[in-house]
Amino acid sequence: MKDPTCVLFIATRQIGDVLVTTPLISAARAIWPNAQFDFLGYRGRLDMLKGNTDIHELIETPERPSLWEYLKLFNQLFQHYDLAIITQPSDRSYFFGSIAALRRVGVVVEDTPRSKKNSAWKRAISMHWVPVDYFHQHVIVEKLKLLEPFYQDKALDLFAQPISVTPPKALALTPLIQSQIRQPYIVLHPGPLNAYKRWPLSYWQELITSLVKDDYQIFLSASSAAQDLELNQDILSLLKEKVRDSVINTEGCLSLPQAVTLLKGLLCISVSIRRSVIYRLPVKYLPLFYLAQRHQQTLAPGPMVLLDKNPINLELDHKPCRTFVFCKVPVIVCRVAKQVARIRQIVGVSVLTY
Repeated sequence: MKDPTCVLFIATRQIGDVLVTTPLISAARAIWPNAQFDFLGYRGRLDMLKGNTDIHELIETPERPSLWEYLKLFNQLFQHYDLAIITQPSDRSYFFGSIAALRRVGVVVEDTPRSKKNSAWKRAISMHWVPVDYFHQHVIVEKLKLLEPFYQDKALDLFAQPISVTPPKALALTPLIQSQIRQPYIVLHPGPLNAYKRWPLSYWQELITSLVKDDYQIFLSASSAAQDLELNQDILSLLKEKVRDSVINTEGCLSLPQAVTLLKGLLCISVSIRRSVIYRLPVKYLPLFYLAQRHQQTLAPGPMVLLDKNPINLELDHKPCRTFVFCKVPVIVCRVAKQVARIRQIVGVSVLTY
């Protein structure tokens, strides 16, 4: 099988979906060291790849392109690549992939007879495909399996090397934020992508008040989305003045590379339910908890640090479901506190995952 000289990776979804493709990119670079890698994704979602030395060009497209924007992208992509690697099962991703290259590999949804029928054309135009399995296969493994035929052709083991994501290259914080930092501090990212995952405001109020009483400074992280900014303001409005004095609202003014810098300075970590935030952590150096619903355990981030050769898992006590369960703050704080004490005994670093 001839090695490609120009490869296009396609991930037309959210920032977390872009970031979990970085192990795939690294694995592709291992077998194609001289190939040019470009990446196509939605505008505003590709900051996760800034500073990634494996990527030659980031190609951004609006979520809803106009006719003119479609024509411009068509002209830019048309048969420009030897291989398109489609990491999302959407029709639009496959449309872009079919324009860009004659050889294509991609993920497809075929868990029901109807979805299998609907994805038949995607399998037909692909030289290799990987079924999406939301509950029994890690999302990073799913992406890596797109390279199976190429690794097999070279008689190499795709999973021989440790798997890790590549976070954005860190950038300096703004002087305003840098001047307000004191240790120890915790970063909270309250805004999930989907509204149904939101915690009630009173829960955030109780958690922040409790942490400030333990002498932690709180940084509220948010995207530039209006709902995230409004959520942070609503949380701040419930805090007493003395508590609020220890809370810094970043107001969506941190870029992703700057968020990496903020997270790298942590002595105590707090992670939101948004998994894309977790992948920005310096997990090679700090232990990490991921608090998830039971049905999400197989989807949890891969680079979890093992303590005593066992990962630390915190589960909510409820039946598997696809809706977020509002668990009372004291229950979570109590469970995390026990694990924090254990972490302090082992490595002297406290970690709080949220």
